[in-house]
Amino acid sequence: MSKVFLSVVIPSYDEMANLQKGVLDKVEHFLSKEKFPYEVIIVDDGSGDGSIEFVRRFIEENPNFRLIENSHLGKAGAVTAGVLKSQGDYVLFSDMDQATPIEELDKLLPYFDQDFEVVIGSRSTVRKGAPFIRQFVSHTAIIARKLIVGLPEISDTQCGFKAFKKEAARKLFTRIDKLHNGFKKISGSSVSSGFDVELLFIAEKLGYKIKEVPVNWLYVETRRVSPIKDSVEGMMDLLKIKVKAMKGEYD
Repeated sequence: MSKVFLSVVIPSYDEMANLQKGVLDKVEHFLSKEKFPYEVIIVDDGSGDGSIEFVRRFIEENPNFRLIENSHLGKAGAVTAGVLKSQGDYVLFSDMDQATPIEELDKLLPYFDQDFEVVIGSRSTVRKGAPFIRQFVSHTAIIARKLIVGLPEISDTQCGFKAFKKEAARKLFTRIDKLHNGFKKISGSSVSSGFDVELLFIAEKLGYKIKEVPVNWLYVETRRVSPIKDSVEGMMDLLKIKVKAMKGEYD
């Protein structure tokens, strides 16, 4: 097997609806045209809707794809597991719904040649297709995050399209894994906004150069988003990060 240039990590929890839309075919179609060796790691997060069987069938016909079967730990745990088992010189994690299409990778990769270790996608302030309440919550969360945690130079911490040099990925996600004691099994869906903020907060503490790059993004309806519930949980996550920082847990 050739040395892997790029690893793409995609968390999957009850994603049958998106899988049936052919999202993995789109990822494979794009990457197969690239001139570098790659792997796609799908991390199933304890799905119960048949999506894990769907992925198993897909990888039988696509040798560059592999599957990790996790207990239900939430998105943060799934992404961490995938990144820590990746082999690529560069690692991208991307959402299964492909709200940010895999093609946007071409906008991120060039910045690694400019000595950036972390390159993240950034959505427009006008979130195309998103309901007003989602846009309002997003803008409010940005203000709260800057006031409580910091990272003032980053406008969008939450875009699920982030890439890392191998060494940075290994160090960052090992630190995340230890901070959360390997993550604990949960019930129900969990898409914590705190994960992305904490990841970038640690990256900044470690002195990594971070580049934010505008990417195309299209709102995809999901039953897992609850503006009020997610806002409360997001605020609690920010406060937890602030407390950890004050206690020196990120030093």
